[in-house]
Amino acid sequence: MAKDRQHRLAIVQYGRLLHENGFVAATDGNLSVRIDERKLLVTPTCICKGRMRASDMVIVDMDGKRLAGKRAVSTEIAMHLLIYRLRPDVNGIVHAHPPTATGFAASGYDLARPLVCEVVVGLGSIPLARYGTPGTPELTDALAPLIPNHDAILMANHGVVTFGSSLENAYMKMETVEHFAKIALVTHMLGNEQPLGEKEVEKLHEVRLRYFGGVTPAPPRRPAAPDTLLSGDLQSDDESQETTGSRR
Repeated sequence: MAKDRQHRLAIVQYGRLLHENGFVAATDGNLSVRIDERKLLVTPTCICKGRMRASDMVIVDMDGKRLAGKRAVSTEIAMHLLIYRLRPDVNGIVHAHPPTATGFAASGYDLARPLVCEVVVGLGSIPLARYGTPGTPELTDALAPLIPNHDAILMANHGVVTFGSSLENAYMKMETVEHFAKIALVTHMLGNEQPLGEKEVEKLHEVRLRYFGGVTPAPPRRPAAPDTLLSGDLQSDDESQETTGSRR
């Protein structure tokens, strides 16, 4: 009972932070925690994430069936279930619409350029999943290829999902995504982007694996040649297959 209460209070806390930081508006977004191998604690649908109470949460099984709670299950529960199934190391998930990062997603841009060393160490890279209608298999089909090797994913014309070893860890990754999106936007506005080189990125990946271990992330995009940068065609052939519609 104490652990259940702790999980509920954590969702209330990080839901409030999402709302206070402007990462969600109205009833947007959803959060979840893995209780055990068979159950999840999730936010219900149609509730402001800044005004939740511990008693508002819903417990579901790994098929999304409600086991406890009075409110309706989030319509995006399938996204959470998919991530937990594909990533046994994940115990917390946050989905939100942070404005700058969501602006990138709505413009067809990913955040895969290695511009900031801390982001490379903390997240590896942040790809863009093609658009899929929320609450339908289109969305989970778009996310499925990216989930095994990333901890943060932009969703075209939708928002961002982050996941980690705990709900706190997942929330911190959401903050990192939005902070990095603001930095990437400034570099774009200044017009003098200076991405890290391949050797520097490889060293940072060694640091990432040493610190975090586990899942091997997909590397950030390697720097393009100057003429390629000027043309705006920043995506490699491999990445164009991975993140359909991404232009950055």
